[in-house]
Amino acid sequence: MPKKLKILLASSEVAPLAKTGGLADVAGSLPKALKSLGHDVRVIMPLYTMVKQHNPKMKEEIPVLEIPIADRIEQGSVMSTFLGDTVPTYLIKHDRYYDREYLYTTPQGDYPDNAERFIFFSRAILEALKKLDFVPDIIHCNDWQTGLVPTYLKTLYSQDDFYKNTSTVFTVHNLGYQGKFWALDMPMTNLPWEVFSINGIEYYGDISFLKAGLMFSDVISTVSKGYSKEIQTPEYGIGMEGVLQYRSQDLYGILNGTDYDDWSPDKDKFIKTHYDVNSLEGKKVCREDLLKEFGLKVAENTPIIGMITRLADQKGFDILSEAMPELMKMNLAMVVLGTGEQKYHDLFNTLKKEYSQKLGVLIAFNNATAHKIEAGSDLFLMPSQYEPCGLNQMYSLKYGTVPVVRATGGLDDTIQDFDLKAGKGNGFKFSEYSSKALLKTVKMAIDVFEDKQKWLKIMKNGMNEDHSWKTSAKEYVNLYETAMKKHASL
Repeated sequence: MPKKLKILLASSEVAPLAKTGGLADVAGSLPKALKSLGHDVRVIMPLYTMVKQHNPKMKEEIPVLEIPIADRIEQGSVMSTFLGDTVPTYLIKHDRYYDREYLYTTPQGDYPDNAERFIFFSRAILEALKKLDFVPDIIHCNDWQTGLVPTYLKTLYSQDDFYKNTSTVFTVHNLGYQGKFWALDMPMTNLPWEVFSINGIEYYGDISFLKAGLMFSDVISTVSKGYSKEIQTPEYGIGMEGVLQYRSQDLYGILNGTDYDDWSPDKDKFIKTHYDVNSLEGKKVCREDLLKEFGLKVAENTPIIGMITRLADQKGFDILSEAMPELMKMNLAMVVLGTGEQKYHDLFNTLKKEYSQKLGVLIAFNNATAHKIEAGSDLFLMPSQYEPCGLNQMYSLKYGTVPVVRATGGLDDTIQDFDLKAGKGNGFKFSEYSSKALLKTVKMAIDVFEDKQKWLKIMKNGMNEDHSWKTSAKEYVNLYETAMKKHASL
C-alpha cells in the first residue's frame, strides 16, 4: 500500500475563502482530491478581510505567533477552519497586513508593503507548523507569495531537526507575477546576504520571491505540460527562462483538474435549473436566466459569448478591445465578468452603455454570476496572450459551453479544434495573437452554431470529457515522492 503522506499546501489564496484567480481554485480543490486518496493534507493561507466576509467557523489555534522582520518582532496569531468540511485549513492572522479590501493590488497598483506582507507569511508558515507539531513530508508552495518558504528551509532552517525530512514542491501558476522588490527589502527577510546572488534570489539588482522558489525548491511544477515547455523560451519566459533551463531536470508539467462538486451543471447550486449531457433542456432555462441577470434582449437563435476573467493584457484584452467594434456588428450577445486594469474597466463600462441590448458587463468578482455565465452561455472566449493552464475552458466543456481560445499553454493542451467532417474536437482555437485571428475564429464558431446538429455534437464531445482531479492528484503524489527522494539524496 502506498505511503500516507503528510502534505501542507501553502497558498496566498484558496477558494472559496479568498480568490483573485485560478490559483485559488487549484488550492481549494487539489487538497480535497489528495485527501480522498488517503493522505493527511492541510492548507495554510493568510486571514484576509475576504475570508472573514465568507464567515467560516474559526477557532484559535495559536494565540501568539512571533515572527522576526528585520530587527523587530511582528506578532500574529493562527486561526483554523475546514475546507470542504474535511481539510484542516490554517489562517495566518495579522490585521495590519491582511485586513484589507484587496489581496495584493488595488485598481491603482500593488500594495507598497507586499514584500513585508509575504515575508511574514512565509516565515509564519514555518513557525506555525512547529507550534502545531505538524511535520510535513511535503510543503507544496504556490507562486511568488510562498517562494521564500523553500529558501528559508535551505538556509535559516537547514539545521532544524523538525524539518530535516521535509521536501518542497514549488508550483508556478503564472510566471508573469514574479514578486520583484528592491534590494533594500532584503534585510526584512533576515536571510544571509550570500543568498542575494545570481544563484539565489537576486534578479537584475532586485530580489524576486518567484526566483527564490525556483532556485531553492526540491522540484518545480507548472500547471500544464505545454506551459512547462513554453516558459523555458524567451517568448514566454519573461526573463526567467535561464533559471528554468538551469532547473529543467526538476521541472514538471501537471495539468490542473476541475472540482466537479462545484462546477458541474447536474449539481450546481447557483444555476436556475440542472441539466446534463443526456438532458440539455435546462441549458435553455439557464440561458434565459443569464440574459435576465444582465438585462439583455436578443433573439432566441443569437449565440451568447461568456467571459469570466481578469481584465488585463495577458488575458487578451488588448486584441479583444480592437475586435469589439466588429464583434458588436455580429449576430451575438456577450457577457463579461471580472476586474483588472482601470483602462479596461472604463472601456467596457462605456461599451456596455453603447450596446446595452447585447453586451453585459459586471466589473466585480461574483461567484454565483460566474456559474450562471458558464451554464447560460453558448460559447466561452479566452483569447489569452499566454495561459499557464486555464480552468474556465474545462468548466465550460462540462457545461456544454463551447470554448473559443488562443492556442497557448493549457488552452492548447485541453482544446482540440472541431473537425466539421469527422465530428471530433471540443472547441475552436487560433494561434496568431491578433484581433483579426480572434474575429475569424469567433465567426467560424458562430457559423457552426447555426447548424444545430453539428453544435449538439461539439457540445456533447466536451461534456463527455473528464477533467476531474483524479488523474492530476495522482500525478502530484508521484511528484511529491520524487521530491522526497531528491531531498533524501542531498
